[in-house]
Amino acid sequence: MKAYDTKDIRNVVLMGHGGSGKSTIVEALAYVTGITSRMGKVADGNSLSDYDKEEQKRQFSISTSVVPVEYKTPNGMTKINLLDAPGYFDFVGEVEEALSVADAAVIVVNCKAGIQPGTKKAWDFCEAYGLPRFLFVTNMDDAEADFQGLMENLSAEFGTKVSPLQVPIKEGGKLVGYVNVIKQKGRKWLEGSKKADCDIPADAQSPLEEARGTLMEAVAETSEELMEKFFGGEEFTPDEIYDALKANVMDGSIVPVLLGSGVNAQGMDYLMQCIDMYVPSPDKKEWKGVDGDKEVTGKITADGNVSLMVWKTIVDPFIGKYSLFKVMSGSLKPDTLLYNVNKEQEEKAGKLFVLRGKEAIEVTELKAGDIGALSKLSVTSTGDTLGLKGSTLMYAGPDIETPYTYMAYKPVNKGEDDKVAAGMAKLLEEDKTLKIFNDGENRQSLIYGIGEQQLEVVKSKLENRYKVKIELAKPRFAYRETLRKKVDVEGKHKKQSGGHGQYGHVKMYFEPSGDMTQPYVFEEQVFGGSVPRNFFPAVEKGIQECVLKGPMAGYPVVGVKATLYDGSYHPVDSSEMAFKMAASLAFKDGFMKASPVILEPIVSLKVTVPDSFTGDVMGDLNKRRGRVLGMNSNHGGKTCIEAEIPMSELYGYGTDLRSMTGGLGAYEYEFNRYEQAPQDVQDAVIVAAAQDKDEE
Repeated sequence: MKAYDTKDIRNVVLMGHGGSGKSTIVEALAYVTGITSRMGKVADGNSLSDYDKEEQKRQFSISTSVVPVEYKTPNGMTKINLLDAPGYFDFVGEVEEALSVADAAVIVVNCKAGIQPGTKKAWDFCEAYGLPRFLFVTNMDDAEADFQGLMENLSAEFGTKVSPLQVPIKEGGKLVGYVNVIKQKGRKWLEGSKKADCDIPADAQSPLEEARGTLMEAVAETSEELMEKFFGGEEFTPDEIYDALKANVMDGSIVPVLLGSGVNAQGMDYLMQCIDMYVPSPDKKEWKGVDGDKEVTGKITADGNVSLMVWKTIVDPFIGKYSLFKVMSGSLKPDTLLYNVNKEQEEKAGKLFVLRGKEAIEVTELKAGDIGALSKLSVTSTGDTLGLKGSTLMYAGPDIETPYTYMAYKPVNKGEDDKVAAGMAKLLEEDKTLKIFNDGENRQSLIYGIGEQQLEVVKSKLENRYKVKIELAKPRFAYRETLRKKVDVEGKHKKQSGGHGQYGHVKMYFEPSGDMTQPYVFEEQVFGGSVPRNFFPAVEKGIQECVLKGPMAGYPVVGVKATLYDGSYHPVDSSEMAFKMAASLAFKDGFMKASPVILEPIVSLKVTVPDSFTGDVMGDLNKRRGRVLGMNSNHGGKTCIEAEIPMSELYGYGTDLRSMTGGLGAYEYEFNRYEQAPQDVQDAVIVAAAQDKDEE
C-alpha cells in the first residue's frame, strides 16, 4: 500500500447499535474495493473486522478494528481508514479510542429496527466530539423496510439537519436502486458496484419531492444568500448544493442520510463517494495537548518532525502486540528512533504496518493524518505520545470512561495467582476501561469494568488466551463497626506458669468519639499510679489491634473513644504484653455491651437519563434504599438525578439501569460517608461473615 498524502486520507468511525450491520458494511466496502473476492459474514465468523475468537463466538464486535480501503476518484485515489467500533455499551472504551482519531462518523441505522439506543448514543458521541457524520440506512433489502417512516422518526429525533441524499427504488418489494436527490436522477444497481441510469418510478416521486424539500431547506439555512433564494422560490444549482454540503457537513450543521444493503453490497460506492467529497481530511481537525506546563492546540501537518499519538493497544497471543497510532506531524518511516514523551524513554520503531483486521501489512512510510501500527514497543501504552528526542509535546489521548461496575475474582485452581496476574496485565494493556484493585481489608481482588458482559468476556479471554480460569462473584463491601453508648468495663490478664507470671489490669470507658473518619481516640485519666505510665502505650496498642477487626462481623471499627482511668499492676509479673492483652479483653467486652452497630458505606450518586425515564429510575432508587436529593435538567432532553444510596445496593445497578432506560442511562458515584445500616442488613452481614469464617 502506497503512502498517502494528508489531503487524500479520510479517517471514519462506524458507529451504531449492536447488530445494526456495521461490520457487514465494512465487509461490503472491502468487497467492492477489491480487497476480498467474497464477502465474509459475522454469523460465519469469517469477517475482516470481527477476527477475535470472542467476537466470533458471540457474533458481535468487542474491540475496534481498522480496515483501510482505497477508493478511486476522478482525481486519483483516496484512502479511507474504516474504524469498526463496537455497538454494545460495555465496550464503550473501544468507541472512545476510535473517536480520538476519527475525523468523521458513519452512524449505521437498521431500517427495519429503526432508531435504537445505540443510534442515539452514537449521535451524542458525535455531538460531544464535534464530529461530522452521515446516517447510513442499511437492511433496505428487507421487504418490511420503511425508509419514509424512518426518515420521519430521524427528523423528529435529530432535527431538520438530517437530510436524505437518496430515495430507494423498489420493484416487487425488492431494493433495486435509488434516486439521487441532488441530481433528481434514478440509478439501478447492476452486478457488483456497477450502476445504470433508470427512470424514476411513480411511487418514488412523492418521496423524492419530500426528500428534496428537506434537503433544500437544510441547504437554505446554511447562508443568508441561499435563504433569500429559497424564499424567493428559486431553485438551487447542483454546484450550490454541493458547496453548501461540503461546508456544512464538515461543521455538523447538515447530516446526510444514505441508504443501501450491507449484505448485498448495495450503496457502497455512493457512500465512499460522499466520504471522499464531504468528510474533512485529517489536517482540518484541531488537536489538544500539553507542552511543558502549557495547554496547547494545533492541527495535523505534514511539516516538521514526526510525532505520533498512540490510541489503541492490541495484545494477542496469536497476532502479537501492536501499538496503533495516528501520525500527527511529519512522516514516519521504518527503523526510526522514537522518543516516548510520557515515559521519557526511547523506542525503536522497527517495521511499520497498517492493520486490516488481523492482517498486518508492511509499509515503507506513513504520512501525517494516517493510521498505522508498530509492533513490540517495550514501554509505550495507549495515550502515549511518540516523537523525536527532545520533544516535550504530549497529545491528549483517548478520553476513557470511568468504570463503576465491579466484581470479585479469584483463580479456580489454587496456585495460579501469578498466571492470572500475568493474563490480567495484558488485558488491562488492551482495554483501558478495565481496572484491578487489591482489597486487602476484605481479602479480595476486584475487577472494575463498564458492565457485567465485559467482565464475562475478560473471564473467557483469560481461559481461552492464557489458559487460566477465574470465577467472578459478588464482592464483599467495606462495612464498619461502631458503638452507640458509653460503658465502663475492666480487663484483667493474669497467668501463672512458674517463674515470672503475666499480670495486667485495666479499667476503661468506651464511648462514641463522634468522628467516623478515625478508628479510635485514646486518652488516659489515671491518678495515683495505679497503672504505671510506661504501660500506657501497651494499652493503646491493644486497642489499636482490636479495631482492625471488630467483634460483631470482623469489619474495621471506627468512631470509638477509649479512656484508661484505673487498673492495677504487679511489680514483677506486669509487662507490656500483659497490659496489651488486658486492654484487648476490655475492648471486646465493652464493645459488645455498648450497643454495637454495623455501618454501611453511603455513596453520592448521579444518574443521567432521558426525561421520560426519570419516574422509573427514581422509583427504582427508592426500592434500593436510595434518597433522592434533587434533579437537574441539562436542557437537552435529559435529567441528572442526584441521590445518596448504600454502596451495596448498587451491585448490578449498571445492568438494571440499561434495562430501564433502553441503554440510554449513565451513572457515576463517589464515597460520601458511613451510616448505621438497618437491622435486617446488619443481621445479614453478621451471618455472611460467620459463613465466610466457617468456609475459611
